[in-house]
Amino acid sequence: MSHPDFRYEKSISNQGAKYIVGIDEVGRGTLAGPVVVGSIIFDINNKTEQYLIDIGINDSKKLSGKKRLYLYEILVKIAVSYSTGWASVEEIDKLGINQSIELAIKRSLGDLITDPDHLLIDAITLKDSKYEQTNIIKGDQKSLSIASGSIIAKVERDNYMINLNKNNEIYDLKNNKGYGTKKHIESIKLHGKTNHHRKSFKIKGVDYINE
Repeated sequence: MSHPDFRYEKSISNQGAKYIVGIDEVGRGTLAGPVVVGSIIFDINNKTEQYLIDIGINDSKKLSGKKRLYLYEILVKIAVSYSTGWASVEEIDKLGINQSIELAIKRSLGDLITDPDHLLIDAITLKDSKYEQTNIIKGDQKSLSIASGSIIAKVERDNYMINLNKNNEIYDLKNNKGYGTKKHIESIKLHGKTNHHRKSFKIKGVDYINE
């Protein structure tokens, strides 16, 4: 079974870049909640690569919640630098999801304590960036840095949605994390949308009905 590694990071490092930041977003397709970007920088070497492989770093979607939390606690300790950047529901409705993700990336980069030399991003090219960058389709399945960024973003966003659930239990946000599950959509049909729902994301049977 294939797993992410440092092949891209090593290639970029061999061209002179020292601080390579892996970047991924979580929450692009949800009906509720913010979009969150995780950014992380490692010391690129064979020892770190093997360690990350051994502990099971992978695309966050392929990991259980318990495993993600376990890995998160390790990643924040061994990273050279890490951060998250957020774009709110209001910003998503105003700017659109793609521009909001770019905004969240810029915020995340701005919060890193180490200025990166190169951006390694999952399937996105950041416009108007001062940094050299490489985008990789399905990067969270190929790059350990991007996969780690996805874990950072997923854990922090999930925690936010679980806390949001406390005053919005009828929407089951602690379980669906804002995604459009059947139960979530049925709750929206019955009770309407909250301020935490994206008004620009139209829902079949709620915002429109196919004739």
